Amino acid sequence: MDALRELILRGEFPAGARLGEVELAVRLGVSRTPVREALTRLAAEGIVELVPNRGARVSRWTVDELEGVFELRTLLEPQLTALAVPHAGEADLAALDELAARMVEIGSPGPGQDLDALVPMNREFHAKLVALARHPALAGALASAIHAPIVLRNFHTYDEQSLRRSLAHHVEIVAALRAGDLEWARAVMTAHIRNARAVMVRAAQEQEKI
Repeated sequence: MDALRELILRGEFPAGARLGEVELAVRLGVSRTPVREALTRLAAEGIVELVPNRGARVSRWTVDELEGVFELRTLLEPQLTALAVPHAGEADLAALDELAARMVEIGSPGPGQDLDALVPMNREFHAKLVALARHPALAGALASAIHAPIVLRNFHTYDEQSLRRSLAHHVEIVAALRAGDLEWARAVMTAHIRNARAVMVRAAQEQEKI
């Protein structure tokens, strides 16, 4: 059930939160059967944990597990971004430029800030880069590495400086693509991932103290 997946990916349910079938069925306006089926699928994807005699909950990730995920991302995503450079046409650049600018607009602190709206836009931005790389093997490896931890991509976790850096990275990545500079694109994506790693690992460390 895509609706339930999207609720979790948007951060509506924090890591470790219980997912009651009855409550979800009421919220989504469906019976318990599709909710149960959706939870089973999400468990197979690693987004949800099914605990015997206790039901379902949003997966929690330890600091060590997150470190491993970000180590893989640091190896794979900058390479995919570099591979995207020669394939980025004007239409691609325009679309990425628009996404990056829109994310700065709605993500920057102020009365118009909408952190929840950043999540799908961020996913779209990164997905476009992966698609432009035209390397299914690397793309598949990246998808496997980040699929479950994507739950943690909740921009409410970011402090103001980290968020501003992340938003600026998107803009700079597009500039690197437009300049046709593979190493610049690779370097900015590496910094982007390390920025995210610092935020997410810190959040996981705080969670482990609870």
